[in-house]
Amino acid sequence: MTPSTSRWQTSEVATAFLEGVRQAIPGADLQLAVLGKIIELWCPSPGTILDLGCGDGILGRYLLDRFPTAQGIFADFSEPMLAAVQQKVDMLPRAQVVTADFGSPDWVTAVKAATTDAPLDVVVSGFAIHHQPDDRKQAIYAEVYDLLPTGGVFLNLEHVASATTAGERLFDEFFVDHLHAYHVQADPQVERAAIAQKYYNRPDKIENILAPVEAQCEWLRAIGYRDVDCFFKTFELALLGGRK
Repeated sequence: MTPSTSRWQTSEVATAFLEGVRQAIPGADLQLAVLGKIIELWCPSPGTILDLGCGDGILGRYLLDRFPTAQGIFADFSEPMLAAVQQKVDMLPRAQVVTADFGSPDWVTAVKAATTDAPLDVVVSGFAIHHQPDDRKQAIYAEVYDLLPTGGVFLNLEHVASATTAGERLFDEFFVDHLHAYHVQADPQVERAAIAQKYYNRPDKIENILAPVEAQCEWLRAIGYRDVDCFFKTFELALLGGRK
């Protein structure tokens, strides 16, 4: 999927996610804590961290705060997202923002140019790769593997497929509860039904191409990653990955 065909290139969709959804994601603090702990144990002194499909850079910014000697690269293809992350890391000399579209293998060249040949010790991605077809997901995982040094870590915090339609419904209703609780803080009069209507009819929903977490872990193992696991899962929210 190219930038010209993706709704994520529009300010409307990007802003709606960053301002109305991202902060309402269930278990966000725990997700970050688990992600950080894995890296702390597997790669305790990362030199360079890549946040791939970074949005406003929430994962990379958390990790740069947790690992104060690391350099950070924030890569995305959406101009509104790039503007958002640039604003948040503008005063951080250890951060570099790069335009890169992982819908094409060319993203690797853009990221390599930003590293100046330094190894990428850690690659993280958050709620981004699921917009790609399954064959492209697998190609991205392989491209990341090739970029990592031995011992390098890849962690993907992702929206994954439910096993059944009943499970999908459970997730949707659980997510709407959290969205409603979040928006009530700003507008106590907002009704859950209004939040649900917007959620079920959101314009970016058509771009979700979800894959089961079990299948994605098998893809990682087949590529060569070791210690592959799903480290966190709540309905359709999962943290999966491994190390080279």
